[in-house]
Amino acid sequence: MALLKFGVGQAVARREDDGLLAGRAQFVDDVAFGDALHMVLVRSPHPHARLVAIDAAAARATPGVVAVWTGDDLAAAGIGGFATSPALKGVAAPPYPPLAQAVVRYVGQPVAAVIAQSRALAERVAAEVWVDYEPLPAVTRLTDALAATAPRVWPQAASNMVASQRFGDAAATDAAFAQAAHVSRIAIDNQRLAPVTMEPRAGAAEFDAGSGRVIVHASSQNPAGFARNIAGVLQIDVALVRVKVHAVGGGFGMKTMVHPEDVLVAHAARQLRRTVRWRATRNEEFQAASHGRDQRAEAELALAADGRILGLRVRLYGNLGAYGSGAAAAINLMIGPKVITGVYHVPTLDLQSHAVVTHTNIVAAYRGAGRPESIYLIERLMDRAAAELGLDAALLRRRNLIAPEAMPYRTPMGETFDSGDFPGLLDKALAAADWSGYAARHAASQARGLRRGRAVSTFLEWTGAMFEERLRVEVGTDGRVRAFTALQAMGQGIETSFVQILAEALQVEPDRIEVLQGDSDIGPGLGSMGSRSLYIGGSALLTASQEVIEQGKVLAARALEVPAADLDYAAGRFRVAGTDLGIDLAQLAAQQPQGVLLADTTQKVAGPSWPNGVHVCEVEVDPDTGAVTIDRYCTCDDVGRVINPMIVAGQVHGGIAQAIGQALMEQVVYDADSGQLLTGSFMDYAVPRAADLPAFDTRTDESQPCRINPLGAKGVGELGTVGATPTVINAIVDALRPLGVTDLPMPATAERIWRTIRQAREPCTGQ
Repeated sequence: MALLKFGVGQAVARREDDGLLAGRAQFVDDVAFGDALHMVLVRSPHPHARLVAIDAAAARATPGVVAVWTGDDLAAAGIGGFATSPALKGVAAPPYPPLAQAVVRYVGQPVAAVIAQSRALAERVAAEVWVDYEPLPAVTRLTDALAATAPRVWPQAASNMVASQRFGDAAATDAAFAQAAHVSRIAIDNQRLAPVTMEPRAGAAEFDAGSGRVIVHASSQNPAGFARNIAGVLQIDVALVRVKVHAVGGGFGMKTMVHPEDVLVAHAARQLRRTVRWRATRNEEFQAASHGRDQRAEAELALAADGRILGLRVRLYGNLGAYGSGAAAAINLMIGPKVITGVYHVPTLDLQSHAVVTHTNIVAAYRGAGRPESIYLIERLMDRAAAELGLDAALLRRRNLIAPEAMPYRTPMGETFDSGDFPGLLDKALAAADWSGYAARHAASQARGLRRGRAVSTFLEWTGAMFEERLRVEVGTDGRVRAFTALQAMGQGIETSFVQILAEALQVEPDRIEVLQGDSDIGPGLGSMGSRSLYIGGSALLTASQEVIEQGKVLAARALEVPAADLDYAAGRFRVAGTDLGIDLAQLAAQQPQGVLLADTTQKVAGPSWPNGVHVCEVEVDPDTGAVTIDRYCTCDDVGRVINPMIVAGQVHGGIAQAIGQALMEQVVYDADSGQLLTGSFMDYAVPRAADLPAFDTRTDESQPCRINPLGAKGVGELGTVGATPTVINAIVDALRPLGVTDLPMPATAERIWRTIRQAREPCTGQ
């Protein structure tokens, strides 16, 4: 039966892929709008400057140019700015308008908008808009911004460290360190990254004169959230904004955020009563799409003589960029710290997290959003401690893992893990990776003149972001089941997973099921971010399906004139037990005043889910060139109940690939003196290709389902990204440790590794 082949737990091919692979999928820049106008932005070439004057008279007089706006024009029209992060409550953050007013604070910040009959004309005229800048002192690096003499990014703030949080018990931690037999220390950087999506940001906006509404076409992860945020900046009722999302070529967190261009195109459509569109170039993406990571961390681990953890002391410094409107403040001050102790029993913690501003582009959510940074820190620290104590890295971890019988377990951060068998998962991963057979592979590499290293990471992450989601399920008179949701497909296979849940719960053929998304009018929920689509959205879908059945049973009992207790439900039909008398869902729908059976559900869960995993990596390093080859990579992941094993594997693969990109090659770099972005194209910013990656051996363990949602699933979209970066870097350090290397900053490029080896061999030369 087709239903059995399409139920939960089946490796069903993603049904959304046919249109993508055949080229039928329509991305926002593919949508035809006839006589649409085109918007191009004038961007600041300075990291910090006063806007003395903008002369747009000649540009406005150019034939074919419809409008040229500056920040002052927007202010006069009543346009506001982006809201400051709630994590910075009480902080005197400067306003962040869609077009700069008075001052620019990063290279690439929009200064003026040119709207013309064609894109080519708009680009030409934008290049001719004359802006008089008075350059001001700038600081682009996080560590430089902490200096007392650093240029001030926010004039109202006392320093560039604009907010701090403290967690744990400092006195108890000091006492633990006083008793320690050994203390391991580390200082690391998570470099700034660009969330490189296959589809750059783009958008268009139409004005509906009849309703007064603006319809914004966006590449977005959360259409309803986009509508709310655009309306907020425009300072209009959210009912006047509709957001429609087409195919999305990757989001990675960057497309949860409303950028200046999204607001400007909506304002242009409202003001001009015309359709207006825009599209970012790759250079603009590197300059002005939100960035990720950019965190400095320092930590100390107090250990007993047998290697058991006594206490942990951490100091985090996160770069927000030039404004406080992104998610970086929450990521650094609150979200990342949630997982700082990992899967280990840490009796006491002293953590301080700080938010720092610089004259750089906004930092916001990027796949993992704080959890990769924290897990990178604790896993690097655990490996260093193992090396200093002369212990096997897996053994040190095993001694400190939280036991399954301790669940639910409350961490020093006040978070509660509801489920997990961390020691069991470690055993399975080590067996799958042939941890005990490493010596032979090491010897074989040595014989070829290569340095072989290995590493294991045991970790978890926090998923869910916001712990409720609203969606609607309808059954029509045609027997079709339609789910209306704000959760958004962006390559993660969510449509197929939702169909599997509905097909099993309602016992209907998958061909009768439609998932409708990408429209703020039909999906009022919170959208896709923080690995919440399945964990909360899938749970909402299951609950809605059960509500359809329960409501249907009451209606069927009335229609069949029997007690509801006498009815059975199977294969989309209610039947009186022991008889052929029954009625199906479509017939019931036809009897309702609106012609549908409806469940409008708001699913709430008790808190986050805690997917966890064990990654094992082996690398070979050529000491003569610094080149790294990832030879083996094995994972065993607990993501709770698995809806589609193939989709889970794909999500883990993609996450590992992005983490390897951070480990080995990716880095956004600003020049310290000029503030210019040095990595403004793919000529200077490297991302991993297929040849850079090994064949991943990924496995799942379903023995520990989530206990606080009805589906039993945990998030998976960011798990690979959380675990892979420390695993790869620790494996490289392990390979180089016999040469005297104890640390290696990211990205671990061949040149950097070669120089590190040379410096370790010649410690006194300073070369």
